[in-house]
Amino acid sequence: MVPVAAPAFSRPRVRGETRVPPVWKGNVPAAVDSCRVGSSSFQTIDHPAMLTDKHGRRITDLRIAITDRCNYKCVYCRTGNDGAQFPELPIEDYLRMAKVFAGLGIEKVRLTGGEPLLRKGLVDMVRELSRLRTIDGDPLDVALTTNGHLLADMAADLKQAGLTRVTVSMDAVDAERFQKIVRVPNGFEKVLAGIREAKRIGLTPVKVNCVLLRGFNEDQIVEFGKFAREENVVVRFIEFMPLEEDRMWSPEVVITEAEILREMSRFLPLVEIGQAGSETARRYRFADGVGEIGIIAPVSSPFCGHCSRVRVTSDGKIRTCLFSVFEHDLYAQIRRGADDPELAEYIRGVVMKKEARHHIGEPDFVPASRTMVHIGG
Repeated sequence: MVPVAAPAFSRPRVRGETRVPPVWKGNVPAAVDSCRVGSSSFQTIDHPAMLTDKHGRRITDLRIAITDRCNYKCVYCRTGNDGAQFPELPIEDYLRMAKVFAGLGIEKVRLTGGEPLLRKGLVDMVRELSRLRTIDGDPLDVALTTNGHLLADMAADLKQAGLTRVTVSMDAVDAERFQKIVRVPNGFEKVLAGIREAKRIGLTPVKVNCVLLRGFNEDQIVEFGKFAREENVVVRFIEFMPLEEDRMWSPEVVITEAEILREMSRFLPLVEIGQAGSETARRYRFADGVGEIGIIAPVSSPFCGHCSRVRVTSDGKIRTCLFSVFEHDLYAQIRRGADDPELAEYIRGVVMKKEARHHIGEPDFVPASRTMVHIGG
């Protein structure tokens, strides 16, 4: 699929914005989820108070990284040598940010990391987030993305506090391969236990995200299809993106949506099912009705025209796209004593400068100023 031309996009700076030059090093790839690129129409506004960018896209999803720390060293994501590089804010500052965003039309808040289950005070944070309301008076949809290592022990408390859904990152469905990827012993058993506990207590639908790399784990495609059917989870395959610490992504390593569908169809036929306008994954059900998979294809089928997301990093910077080379220091506004209306005005100004699309694979592509583990999945 060839991305359509995006509207012209000017890049004036706003107060608090910093541009961080990327550094290329090492020799391993990485990736994950994204904002949707060049694809067709932009969303339109239907409420004057809604947070909207200059392209008419309504912003309803906020991702907050609450720590830069991680207890895994996944080979496609990290070198294994670098730990946390950015500080954490007090929980109450993340909550204040979320409250201001909710007043601007945010409907979904997803907590990420690093690994968010490492963060002290997480359960109380979820409880406070669950008390916030959208512009329409509905509870926020509070979700979490985790590697699952600590999930079995924490799922019940998180559910009771108000967590609605959980997504688990998992890149192989056999213990030996899994350990080679995460470089931590006994991880597979712990993650599987976490997935099953999340299902048992009703954090459903449980989604399992798998990043595929050619020559690395593409033989897991059908195995994950079986896993989706046997474990009653939604498996989502994610095309590998240039967001790893070692900065050695190449298009040849990407397993595309078409390849995934072709391989899975050799196992069992698939039927495409409905998709919300801002949803990142194309969804498929096996023809016999048992099991669902999704494919997030920001490289081969970009979807930025429908992007509804912004991110806040662990140190309080707003990122309007995974591939931003600019950061906007929301926490600096808090430190200088800004009140909530001033924070809201700052956020509006930042969101109006949200990029039209990413430029992966294009000659002028500039890598993001942070890698995925330091942005938040």
